[in-house]
Amino acid sequence: MEGHRTRAGIAGVVAALVALGVGELLAGIFDAVPSPLASVGGVVVDSTPAFVEDFAIAVFGTADKAALAIGTSVTVLLVGWFTGIQTARRSWVGPVVFGLFGLLGILVGRSEPFAEPVPLVTATALASVSGWLVLTLLLESAARVEEPTDGLSEDVSRRRFIRLAIGTSAAAAVAGATGRSLLTRVPDVPEIEIAAPRSAAPSVVGANSFAIEGITPIIIPNDEFYRIDTALLVPSIDETDWSLRVHGLVDSEVVLSFDDLLAMDIVEDYVTIACVSNQVGGELIGNALWSGVRLTDVLDMAGVLPEASQLVGRSIDGFTAGFPPDLAYDGRNPLIALGMNGDPLPRRHGFPARLIVPGLYGYVSATKWLTEIELTTWDGFDAYWIPRGWAKQAPIKTQSRIDVPTSSQVLNPGPNVIAGVAWAPLRGIDRVEVQIGNGEWQAADISTPLSDRAWVQWKAEVELESGRHQVSVRATDGTGETQTAERASPRPDGATGYHQVRLRVA
Repeated sequence: MEGHRTRAGIAGVVAALVALGVGELLAGIFDAVPSPLASVGGVVVDSTPAFVEDFAIAVFGTADKAALAIGTSVTVLLVGWFTGIQTARRSWVGPVVFGLFGLLGILVGRSEPFAEPVPLVTATALASVSGWLVLTLLLESAARVEEPTDGLSEDVSRRRFIRLAIGTSAAAAVAGATGRSLLTRVPDVPEIEIAAPRSAAPSVVGANSFAIEGITPIIIPNDEFYRIDTALLVPSIDETDWSLRVHGLVDSEVVLSFDDLLAMDIVEDYVTIACVSNQVGGELIGNALWSGVRLTDVLDMAGVLPEASQLVGRSIDGFTAGFPPDLAYDGRNPLIALGMNGDPLPRRHGFPARLIVPGLYGYVSATKWLTEIELTTWDGFDAYWIPRGWAKQAPIKTQSRIDVPTSSQVLNPGPNVIAGVAWAPLRGIDRVEVQIGNGEWQAADISTPLSDRAWVQWKAEVELESGRHQVSVRATDGTGETQTAERASPRPDGATGYHQVRLRVA
């Protein structure tokens, strides 16, 4: 009896794997069919409790999307296990569960930006029916093990069931992996020529960075720049069909094409952006040379009405971020970015256009895959992360980080170099200090800043004796305010505290 239950569970798992594999394959082949994993995963993200989100980002960091896909897949397979067991007892359970699977796929898939009704319904129905048919086939094979009907022994029937389950699973896995590969393949950005900026940012020279092995580069390469967003699959947007709509509390609605933006005055600036989920000493922060058009130039085309107290950026995947429009005019020069480090904006970082607002954490400002800018009131709309427990106003806090040496290194007694980065966008960094144990704070050297919007590198030579030492770092910004030693988690408006590293000297 227990063996029959196990085989029924296996049949359900294989059937679920088939449904998932077929769904992913069809999504990979046809642009108008959304990925079941991405669609369901999006619902999971939107409904996940705050403490689970915090845990996922803290543990998985930029790998949180892969972890979510794996978790969603495991959940589907567990549902398949219990469906197989119940269907072996009550034949109507299988059709109902796979029917609900299809209905859920259609309901969540229709909100995906590129989904079209007929392909969505057709593909989802095929995936559901495939799963149900495989479940029926495998349960019939499992029943023959207990009650052979074709003259075969129990062992032969059992081996036949195992071969059928393994073969079907392998085919489903190949289908799913193929579909996933097609879905996650990010096409190259087309060759786009962005005009030379009217006011070019200064070139990086030796004074802007220190030649220290292991220190974070002053400019993070595009392929190493952190990525945190709500898109489970990177949108592949055709810039020739794309447009940016500016509407809401404006004198007149404006719609701009990609070519319209390219024809405007281009500016560039070094700006450090950060994720509010960054832990003290974390790596969810980066500095790049961004190029694009001034946000104020576009807002002036529409004419912002006096009663507008919130600017909301909306992404093609439905993500929203909002901040007071007055901040666009206070001298920080936010951009509708089209380029990054001298290249067109990479797709994973928001192609064809995104917002870059110096001094604000990304969740209230840095909308990727930008399609709309809406002017509204502060109380009239809460952007994506606000109902999830994050602060509505979120200036980036003054922070510093130790990059080298790391706690895994063994140092020699005597002079050693401690180095890292520090940031306080808009305020700039006035000084950085390090402390060994409970000793006096020692001043560090600071690289020449690229702009008051960009981070700096710092270094300090310290004398270390044999033993174990705790090294702390703190920064003071251009207003004279030193970062607080008080430890606080990222929620609701950014982590605080000194970054500390435990070193071994022998």
